[in-house]
Amino acid sequence: MEKRLPDICNREDIHLLVSEFYRRALMDQLLGPVFIDVAHMDLEKHMPIMCDFWETVLLRAGLYRRSAMQHHLDLHAKAPLGAEHFDRWLAIWTTNIDEHYAGEKAELAKVQAGRIAQSIHRRLQGRSGSGFETIAARKTTVPGGDAPTNGTILTTVSTV
Repeated sequence: MEKRLPDICNREDIHLLVSEFYRRALMDQLLGPVFIDVAHMDLEKHMPIMCDFWETVLLRAGLYRRSAMQHHLDLHAKAPLGAEHFDRWLAIWTTNIDEHYAGEKAELAKVQAGRIAQSIHRRLQGRSGSGFETIAARKTTVPGGDAPTNGTILTTVSTV
C-alpha cells in the first residue's frame, strides 16, 4: 500500500519545505554559488523571512511585508540571473514538494512558485512582471505592397 503524503498545513510544514529546499539548492552546481558566493546568504537569518513569505503565500498569514524584487535586482546586478537559474530553482522546489507533500496547498505552492519565478525573471529583463500578453499597436505594410495599410494592426507581444 502506497503511503499518502500530507498536505502543507502549518508553519512546521513550511519550515521543513523551505529548509529542505535550501539544503538542496546550496549543494546545486548552478544555484549554490549564487546563494553562497554572490548573495553571501546567512541561512539562519534568511529562514524565518522565507518561512514568513511562504506562510503568507500559502496560508494567508500576513507575515511577509518586504519586497523580494529588490533583493533579486541587487543580486542580478552582481551576477546576471538567467532563465536557467529560475528553471533550476523551480525544479528543485517542485521536486521537494512532491517528495514531502500532496494536496491543495502543495499544488498551490508549485503554481505560485512558477508564477513568482516567471514574474521575477521577466522583471529582471526589464519587462512587466505580469504573465499576460501586452497589446501593442504597429503600422504594417500590405503583403506584396509597399504602402502601409490605412489602419493599425494590433499584435500581441509575447512575454515568455
